[in-house]
Amino acid sequence: MSTQKVAFITGGNRGIGFETARKLGKLGIFPVIGARDEAAGREAVEKLKTEGINAESIRFEVLNEADYTAAYTYFENKFGKLDILINNAGISREGEPFAAIGRERATSGLSREALRDTMEANFFAVVFITQALLPLIQKSDAGRIVNLSSTLGSLGLHSDPDSQIYAVKMFAYGASKTALNAFTVHLAHELKDTTVKVNSVHPGWVQTPLGGSVAPMTPEDGAETSVRLATIGADGPNGGFFFLDDTLPW
Repeated sequence: MSTQKVAFITGGNRGIGFETARKLGKLGIFPVIGARDEAAGREAVEKLKTEGINAESIRFEVLNEADYTAAYTYFENKFGKLDILINNAGISREGEPFAAIGRERATSGLSREALRDTMEANFFAVVFITQALLPLIQKSDAGRIVNLSSTLGSLGLHSDPDSQIYAVKMFAYGASKTALNAFTVHLAHELKDTTVKVNSVHPGWVQTPLGGSVAPMTPEDGAETSVRLATIGADGPNGGFFFLDDTLPW
């Protein structure tokens, strides 16, 4: 079994996921990037290597269950464990947040395909890959599971006319993150007497294809919360929802 800590970052070849892999690598953790496009995964690894960070990539499509089995086999055979799982990959079929403000029939007109695709990628896939890899995470001395969520999943904020997200109604995306937070709480409770900790994080409003170009934060900023929760000690939180700096928008 490897003595070095190993992290698996889904969707880790670009954006917040790549910066998370980069930051973890600089902390001496071995990052494994999960990427739909194998060439993009290899390119990300080569970029990290130019900074002196050893890393690897594997093909990982969140909607392909065969990739779950392949990922388990890879980590089992190469490392004998998995220390950190960062469920970073996600989608939105409703455009950028600003585009959702005031959209006519934003909820009642949402297509079945958009709702199902979003829930499959952002919720069901996270549950299923976590279930698949959990036996390896439990072999770690300090297993950490970090689920990339959003304040758009907060029912309380969506119900508050004074909240900053009140007008941003992206039903499919928000509902997928609400469900994801529920999974975090339930799994954390199941594992509360173990060394594994499970938390949800809000990366902030970040300049990504999902967040849009007017977002005030960079992917490097957005990776901070994931890295902090991936590296918490034994006295760290379990089953919570966290954003590093509440003074930033959203």
